[in-house]
Amino acid sequence: MAGKKKLFGLMLVFFIGLFAVSPPFQSYASFPETVHVFNGDNARLSLGMPVQANVSVKDPDIVSVNGSTEPSFRLNLKEPITLQTLKAGQTEMKLSLFGKIPLKTVKVDVVPDLKVIPGGQTIGVKIKSKGILVVGHHLIQTKNTKVSPGEEAKLNAGDVILRMNAQRLNDVNKVADIVQQAGKQNKPIELEVLRDGQSFHTTITPVYDETDKAYRLGIYIRDSAAGVGTLTFYAPDQKAYGALGHVITDMDTQTPIIVGGGQIVHSTVTSIDKSENGEPGEKRAVLTDDNHILGDIRKNTDFGIFGKMYEAPEHASVKEPIPVAFADEVKEGPAHIYTVVNGQKVEKFDIEVVHVSKQTFPATKGMIIKVTDPKLIEKTGGIVQGMSGSPIIQNGKLIGAVTHVFVNDPTSGYGCFIEWMLRDADILINSKTNPKAS
Repeated sequence: MAGKKKLFGLMLVFFIGLFAVSPPFQSYASFPETVHVFNGDNARLSLGMPVQANVSVKDPDIVSVNGSTEPSFRLNLKEPITLQTLKAGQTEMKLSLFGKIPLKTVKVDVVPDLKVIPGGQTIGVKIKSKGILVVGHHLIQTKNTKVSPGEEAKLNAGDVILRMNAQRLNDVNKVADIVQQAGKQNKPIELEVLRDGQSFHTTITPVYDETDKAYRLGIYIRDSAAGVGTLTFYAPDQKAYGALGHVITDMDTQTPIIVGGGQIVHSTVTSIDKSENGEPGEKRAVLTDDNHILGDIRKNTDFGIFGKMYEAPEHASVKEPIPVAFADEVKEGPAHIYTVVNGQKVEKFDIEVVHVSKQTFPATKGMIIKVTDPKLIEKTGGIVQGMSGSPIIQNGKLIGAVTHVFVNDPTSGYGCFIEWMLRDADILINSKTNPKAS
């Protein structure tokens, strides 16, 4: 009897496993719970199940199924399901067997049509920190010993000093006057400090540096950073832009810079250090016109920098806006990028999207790309630093941006989905569940 039960159990496990790898089950498991589509576009879904089912749409004025205007009707689930958008809004499509047994409920989010101008231009980035960034400690030589008031006050590298004696700080040049005045009066300085998103108050007392003959705090500080990157898109209707595709971190502390302001300006590529296995290359560039400000910097997130831009940037390869793609539209296959490898000329280069991650909430490593264009490989070796932010185009739609190079294979790297950049630019409303939103 025990042997029969064991045999039955093994057979049950076998058939469950067989069903789990069957095409109908795989189609059912991969069938989306939420569909995002731009108004004017269609979405095509497939269950591939040889059964009849009832389909109903909560708001048939938002979306229709297979061209039908009926609120409920039967269809064959072996055939593809086409959702035609009628207007922006959110609704639900329900599938049920025999009109009673629930099979699937799909939330449909129809978003107003959106088009942007792809970038590719090399830009200079000048970003100001919100407050004064602590990047390290140093010892001060007093009459009797060496001390670091900053270390004694338990200030850490990566802390941002927002205020000194209630005075808001955004310029390191203001710090010296406050420190000298407090030192001469032998008074501690009240600090408001930001650490890991939380603010707290503490005090620090300046000491007299016998070497420099001035009062010091024993900390290294910085209020800004500068570099070059690539513009990803310009949204003319919203007068907004996105660039870089990754967060800007302080070079010493490797902590994200909290934006207190900043600007992007034109930049010219002067030379390229080619990428090689184990050694990423870089674009060498100079800022061409500091007085011609392209846009401001309002946000610095995992997906790049964002702000306002009040006119279309110069040197664009594509002058007219093109559609953008949601993350679930991106497919493995041919694509291309726009970027600059000499001067200010934006050029088009072939790549391959070799892997696409299924992401239901924002994450940085959305796809793996491989450079296939022999001209770009000859010039740069593949992906180089400064190329981050280069827009990725597939089937006439902007799908993402280049973010990082693989150190051991510079022809390959990561890209992020443009959907997440558009949400951080406040162009798309974040309707997806996002437990890790920044």
